[in-house]
Amino acid sequence: MKLQRVRAVARKEFLHIIRDRRSLLLAVALPLMMLVLFGYALKMDVENVPLVVWDQCQAPASREFISRFAGSRYFSLRHYVRSYRELERAIDSREALAALVLPVDFERRLESGRPATAQLIVDGSDANSATFALGYANSLAQAYSEDVALREVRRGGPLALRLPLDARPLVWFNAELESRNFIVPGLIAVIMMVIAATLTSLTVAREWEQGTMEQLISTPVTGSELIVGKFLPYFAIGMFDVLMAVLMGEFLFHVPLRGSVVLLFAVAAVFLVGALFLGLLISILAKTQTLASELAMLATLLPAFLLSGFAFEIRNMPPFVQALTYLIPARYLVTMLKGIYLKGVGLEVFAADAALLALFGAGMVALANGLFRKRLG
Repeated sequence: MKLQRVRAVARKEFLHIIRDRRSLLLAVALPLMMLVLFGYALKMDVENVPLVVWDQCQAPASREFISRFAGSRYFSLRHYVRSYRELERAIDSREALAALVLPVDFERRLESGRPATAQLIVDGSDANSATFALGYANSLAQAYSEDVALREVRRGGPLALRLPLDARPLVWFNAELESRNFIVPGLIAVIMMVIAATLTSLTVAREWEQGTMEQLISTPVTGSELIVGKFLPYFAIGMFDVLMAVLMGEFLFHVPLRGSVVLLFAVAAVFLVGALFLGLLISILAKTQTLASELAMLATLLPAFLLSGFAFEIRNMPPFVQALTYLIPARYLVTMLKGIYLKGVGLEVFAADAALLALFGAGMVALANGLFRKRLG
């Protein structure tokens, strides 16, 4: 392999990218736009759950209990209702996701030392939000119950209330439980996978469609030199996209970067090699730009989004699907980026993920070069 010929092919490909505004837009602007859109739109925090209340008690105790919900950032009290029919109408029309019903004897039972009941009705058609709403409501009810018990003890005299369990939860790495802190690192991996493979999936296919591949074959340029020459400009663009994504994560989304910046760019570079050569492999096999772009999206977007652990927890998937995720390279990068960003860990923790990612890159390089030589032959 001669560097002079590789440099000539790389220069030709780079000039094509500069002259083709659509390619340049796809290479630079699209990843940043996707990061902004997904970073703001894809929010897994459930807050301000719309709530309606039917307070049949109309007493200080019931109003105090309702104030716990109204004052929480997890619920947004819309209005009061006076019947189950109004309650059903509010939930059916999506005006409310949850409804709180307090019985007539709510305060009387509390004052007599008996357990009081409160009913929470949740719209299960939005299962994710409903699950979170139930959890938030149980926490608020538990806190209110403990406060009532403490007041009763103080009224009764100097006896101290001893709770059987004093649970003090402590959240590491993402203390505020902000979803963007783990969404943005995962987004970087997914976007890199999609954009990198899509970009290079058109390079060789374009040469076949435009009839310039025969001219390239007739030159002294070897298959490996042609592949590497086409790879280098897109690798530079990909690393620039990674830099812009890291800067946006720092200054736009304010995601903490606790680990090594050098390690972050190193694992991103290894991943980019595999993703770019995957696109080249698709381009070699497809021979048409339309088919190549469709195959690239099919092979990258859905697997990277659904099976990488970015959007859905892998441990909650069926065993067969869990085994299938080991074939998705974005899985390893998502794990490493989250570890670098939020935990500040290094290769001593995810050495196996890094090795598998390097194996994926080496495999794509070998396949792309091998198949292209066969095509030239």
